[in-house]
Amino acid sequence: MPAPAPDVPPLRGPGGSPLDAPVVVACSGGPDSLGLLVLAARDALDPIAVHVNHGLRPGAAAEAQVVHEAANRLGVRARSVSVRVTPGPNLEARAREARYDALEAARVESGATALLTAHTADDHAETVLLNLLRGSGLSGLAGIPAVHGTVVRPVLGLRRDELRAVAATLDVVPVDDPSNRDEAHRRNWVRHTVLPLLAEGAGRDLVPVLTRQAAVMAEDAALLDALADELLEAAGRAEPEVAVLRAAPPALVRRALRRWIGPPWPSLAELARLDAVVAGERRAAELEGGRRVSRHGGRLTRTG
Repeated sequence: MPAPAPDVPPLRGPGGSPLDAPVVVACSGGPDSLGLLVLAARDALDPIAVHVNHGLRPGAAAEAQVVHEAANRLGVRARSVSVRVTPGPNLEARAREARYDALEAARVESGATALLTAHTADDHAETVLLNLLRGSGLSGLAGIPAVHGTVVRPVLGLRRDELRAVAATLDVVPVDDPSNRDEAHRRNWVRHTVLPLLAEGAGRDLVPVLTRQAAVMAEDAALLDALADELLEAAGRAEPEVAVLRAAPPALVRRALRRWIGPPWPSLAELARLDAVVAGERRAAELEGGRRVSRHGGRLTRTG
């Protein structure tokens, strides 16, 4: 068993609670996910390293081999799963969805308590900036949630360099994905160009600043989500009553509508159209993905 850096704290789950074994570790073979696998083994979480092959580029078999080699060195289990992602629009988003579906299926099959991913504080800060560029609202500026369903991100408080130092103790050559350096991908552009330039201009490391702000935003977003859920319950969650919605503050109504509709989350332009439906200025609004919200008998209905 390699000896991780002694100043890396034990992995923790929601609210700082201990994690229960076994866990699934999403493992691409890259240095971040290998570092997380080392920590999960160190903490006796009986991890199962799961590599997902999207079938989108050559070399996936070699990447899976890296994951299996690392697992063998640690004395833990590993498995590889394949998913089919067809070429076309929104390829990255569809590949991510397929990956998480496959990882969740592996978690269920193995009886694991949680699915761990290796998102770090640097990833967290980059996501905040990306969401700012997209024009995201409060929830987007909260960055990456530490917990989402069965997905737990226990190293959001660690820097990327810290996690990679842990991976280096494994003495396994990690996967080097050249696409991570291609700044045609917006996240890479933010990582390699935007964030360093902002840090240089500010004269300070901005990752801790952005992650602290994200934590504040996350608390505010959680409160607003709770209030929005209360409003939906009062209006009727299945088909909300328009009169109840119109009596609430507009910002809260928009948040309630967003939660009622669910993903893919409506854009600001779509929310504006929904506002008009609630206000009685139009009968229906068309949304992305062939969805439609209309008003009948004083209530909202959705189709698609």
